[in-house]
Amino acid sequence: MGTDVQGVRPTTRLAAAMTLVVVVLVALALRPPFTAVAPLLERIQRDLGVSETFGGVLTTLPVVCLGAFAFVAPRLRQRFGDERVLLGCLVVLLVGNSLRALGDMASLLAGTVIVGAGIAVANVAVPGLIKRDFPHNVPAITAAYTMCLTLGGAIAASVVVPIGAALGSSWQAPLGLLAVPVLIALVISLVAVRHSSGAPPLPASPGRLWRSPLAWQLTFFMGLQSSLAYVVFGWLPTMLQSRGMSPELAGLALGVQAAIQATGSLSIPVLCRRMRDQRPMIVVLSLLLMLGFSGILLGPAAGLWPAVAVLGFAQGAAFGLALTLLGLRAPDSDTTTALSGMAQGGGYLIAAAGPLLIGLLHDVTGGWTAPAGLVLACAAGWLLFGLSVGRPVQVPSVVSGVTRN
Repeated sequence: MGTDVQGVRPTTRLAAAMTLVVVVLVALALRPPFTAVAPLLERIQRDLGVSETFGGVLTTLPVVCLGAFAFVAPRLRQRFGDERVLLGCLVVLLVGNSLRALGDMASLLAGTVIVGAGIAVANVAVPGLIKRDFPHNVPAITAAYTMCLTLGGAIAASVVVPIGAALGSSWQAPLGLLAVPVLIALVISLVAVRHSSGAPPLPASPGRLWRSPLAWQLTFFMGLQSSLAYVVFGWLPTMLQSRGMSPELAGLALGVQAAIQATGSLSIPVLCRRMRDQRPMIVVLSLLLMLGFSGILLGPAAGLWPAVAVLGFAQGAAFGLALTLLGLRAPDSDTTTALSGMAQGGGYLIAAAGPLLIGLLHDVTGGWTAPAGLVLACAAGWLLFGLSVGRPVQVPSVVSGVTRN
């Protein structure tokens, strides 16, 4: 259980449990808007009569929104508090998912921006909430959060194509149905928030982090990891179809890859308990990322499924580690949120180039060799910054003269 500023009551078991409920429900709602698009991308392009470059824009736009809107999240948290911000994010997701189902290019793009805004703010708020109510269990609770993220994404990627076939809708109805689990999460979260701790954030100066080398290293670390992740979300089914897989199997492969990510994310608490220095695991994960991408893009067809599995494990562990480091490298919950806003805001703006460049390189070269070189370079860069952020050090607190767990 977390402790707060002197004179403020510690987080109760009930409040902590309700916080966990909110974290889980929000996590389940955040990935489907991204992973559901990739299996439907070819159908969207065909129905709207657009190129693969537009497909790159469609997969890049949410990532740009994740970066742009992440910077406003700490200010929203300061004004409204963690729980209200997350409830607002669910409302925004509900609107954005519904808008994308209208079926024309304008509503698809507008809905994507709205969805990206809601996810961006929630992404930043959750690590601070975890640090606030679970300061001594950051790796374990973050693992639960990332596991639910990946499971939600896996389920969505696996079912959107069959649902579209069953409903006779190529992509509009599957995207619109993503609003249903968001609505359920919103209703349950409204009840859970009534029993959460609701500890108010302290006055903070997030700008201090911009002078911290470690904060910048975490930003690039997050950005390169996210770039690889959104290349997978946006292009893995297309990559696999180019290697001979059917659209249904390619969508299933994305779902399997996302499900295996849960296994990778669950390994992080165990590894963090055994090693305060995370650099050795970063070296191993970077090698696994390179192996997985190489197998999918350049390896024999018989090795596609093993490569998908390796990439899924590595992606899940890398993402879980990146989020965990936001809590471990910050001394308090307010600094965690500020660091999360900086690292995810700047990181996702860096990541936005990944899916777009993949589409451009594929359009220009007509193959996957050049895109393979790009993703391998990103994995190498992730390793380079990981050797700095893996050290057991912390950024300075953004709260002056206050000790808060």
